[in-house]
Amino acid sequence: MSEKTDATEAPENVDKRTFEDLPPAAQRALKEAEARRAAEKEAQAPREIGGRGGKDPARYGDWEIKGRSIDF
Repeated sequence: MSEKTDATEAPENVDKRTFEDLPPAAQRALKEAEARRAAEKEAQAPREIGGRGGKDPARYGDWEIKGRSIDF
């Protein structure tokens, strides 16, 4: 077949830049973007009042609380 490298593979000889190596403007932009994503994540999840607590039963298969079968 073809011996072309996949475009998604990064060459091994490329130097990886650390956060400290970036210019101050780029560092500031990355910090602002991270803060913005964190704020969006908090705003997306509505607070549940009177919820069941504990692990998500759909994910962990725990459909019982204090001997009672629950469903929501």
